[in-house]
Amino acid sequence: MLDEVPAGFIVDSAWMRKKQIRRSSTHDYLRRGWLEPVMHGVYQRPLGREGSVKERIDWRIAVMSAQTIMEYQFHVGGRTALGLRGHMHFLALGSAEKIFIYGNAPRWLANLPTNGLFVFRSTRLFKTMNLGIEPLAPEPGGNAILSLQNWTIRASTPERAILEALDELPENESFHNIDTIFEGLTNLRPRRITELLAHCTKVQVKRLFFIFADRHDHAWLKHVDRSIIDLGSGDRSFIKGGRLHPTYRITIPEEFLPGHREGANGP
Repeated sequence: MLDEVPAGFIVDSAWMRKKQIRRSSTHDYLRRGWLEPVMHGVYQRPLGREGSVKERIDWRIAVMSAQTIMEYQFHVGGRTALGLRGHMHFLALGSAEKIFIYGNAPRWLANLPTNGLFVFRSTRLFKTMNLGIEPLAPEPGGNAILSLQNWTIRASTPERAILEALDELPENESFHNIDTIFEGLTNLRPRRITELLAHCTKVQVKRLFFIFADRHDHAWLKHVDRSIIDLGSGDRSFIKGGRLHPTYRITIPEEFLPGHREGANGP
């Protein structure tokens, strides 16, 4: 156990049982200070001989512990993955950072004392579960624990993450923020985005993607193979009070219709 769990990382009771560590042994580890309780059924390796569990755990350490040590099958996606990959430079003021998690993550993450707010999503947006997911080494950001580890986070590529972020419109994301993100997506891989769009299960997400893609007209767009992407048929009422896009037949805020280069009204 000591070999597999670096200082500062966490494990849960399910992992302990999998490793055939008895409850009496767990109590002994706690007594000796080899583990410290974080919450019911979740434990952290102390940071040093005199170390103690901090009030808040870095969410990236929590994710890497769950993915790498405990082998839970999930990934970080949406706006969180875009931020990890350098495509977001703003946060909602006055609120905890939302960490979008897709797949079979442990539910105790929701109650873990971290510096983020975990939001759980299914992987049903795509027909192929693992398409567009690649390992990413997180930036240490001043965190000494992260600096000492060579582990990675399983996270969506920008091509998958932007589609996951579009799926959050309009309740958990704004058109203005998506527009700002699209402005910086100058290096998407057209073959990868074509594949993801072809496997995407939501027509509205695919239509919204092309609305923003056409609006910014990056060089990669002309290499996307639209012939294999099903955009469905008929008009879609997406937001209340919106205007129908003339090409993609879905209602959006008027300022994002063709001919309006700036979303002047903000979020």
